[in-house]
Amino acid sequence: MKEYIMTATEEVAMFCRLQMNIKKHLPIRPSEMGVLIYTSKHQEAVTPLMISQFFQISKPSVTAMVNSLIKQDYLMRTASATDGRSYTVSITPKGRKLVENTYDEYLSAMALIKEKMGEGDFKLFVQLIIRANEILKEERGQ
Repeated sequence: MKEYIMTATEEVAMFCRLQMNIKKHLPIRPSEMGVLIYTSKHQEAVTPLMISQFFQISKPSVTAMVNSLIKQDYLMRTASATDGRSYTVSITPKGRKLVENTYDEYLSAMALIKEKMGEGDFKLFVQLIIRANEILKEERGQ
């Protein structure tokens, strides 16, 4: 059984690596691209806490990514009118252009998997990933 768990671990790691390497020539890290896509999908401004909760990462990690994206003019920071420590971020035209130019490529891997697996197996695949994520979140107390 341990051998099967090790094989499963290796296969999941390979899947993650293959998915992360979809777009190697990005001017930003894949994690930063995730933040840009997330921000672009919201009509309203996004807070660092929203990003932290969605990606299940620490606020200092979010701050580092946001600062990098602001420095490169992909995001814009807007200070809160009521709390000087708080701020929101929104995507800039440069950031939106990057998302538009790369989004289809990000979706292409899942579209390929769906096409090759077929509708039924793909739905099962997604349901199992959702369930696995729920289990891991529960274990982490989230």
